Amino acid sequence: MTEASLAFSDLDARARAMAGDVPADRISVRDHVVDVEIGAFQAERGVTQRLSFSVVVEVSDHGGAETDDVDDILSYDTITEAIMAELEAERLNLLETLAERIAQRLLLSPQPQRVFVRIEKLDRGPGKLGVEIVRDRASGDADVEAQDAPAPILAFLSSTALTAEALPTFLDQFEEDGVPTILVVDADLPLMQDSWAARNIVLLQADQAAWQLASIDPRVVPVGTRTELDWGLKNEQLSVWAPSKMVLDAVDAPISINLVDLTLWFAQQVQACQILWVGCDAPDTPGISSHSVMLEDLS
Repeated sequence: MTEASLAFSDLDARARAMAGDVPADRISVRDHVVDVEIGAFQAERGVTQRLSFSVVVEVSDHGGAETDDVDDILSYDTITEAIMAELEAERLNLLETLAERIAQRLLLSPQPQRVFVRIEKLDRGPGKLGVEIVRDRASGDADVEAQDAPAPILAFLSSTALTAEALPTFLDQFEEDGVPTILVVDADLPLMQDSWAARNIVLLQADQAAWQLASIDPRVVPVGTRTELDWGLKNEQLSVWAPSKMVLDAVDAPISINLVDLTLWFAQQVQACQILWVGCDAPDTPGISSHSVMLEDLS
């Protein structure tokens, strides 16, 4: 089989061609179609499109054929669950990222030795637009577990708190205590109708408020991704959340223009240990410690 024909063949043919002298057993799921919101273009936000997943997993020797026990094999559900787990984790821009994460998740199981992943967009052109990757245990860090970020304190800074003379002293206290902290800044937004456009405007204004705080105090670093947030928590950085990317990329973020609602959702995402509401009354927050810090307490 030529390289050109192999490139356009199904994954099983590619797996057979790469098998070597001792072909491995293969488990596969083909043409698994899911409606997904994905894509880097603005036209792909707020809508779903069909993705087709084909996955072939080469597995190590097992006794499933002899025992007829499902626990002795790699289940097909393991493949489909890996796909759905990565789709539900966050909204992604690139098929390449999604394919990589599915492959690495599958390689966390003991049986897979090599994984072939093909993902195709079915609705973005006259044909199928897709990517295909091959990963094995030597090509990734599947056996290395990421260090968990510590549970932070969230401090919600009201618009009045931002103008308080004692705000630098308040931030000093976090620095001295060395407690992992993420700041959330109220953008003091006017009430607007609930719509996709209004939600985007609110999030962009909240991003601007985060950068405004950074201009007030250079110790504060605006961060917009979970990776940046985790790094900041592990490295004693005083971070302020710029929410637009994380909210727009999430599959379970509230459809709300209320930054308090988004803060409560964010607290769950980062497993915050408590929330401080600075310069405003604390809302009801079941399941998490929540306290008001009045402006007079900042002096």
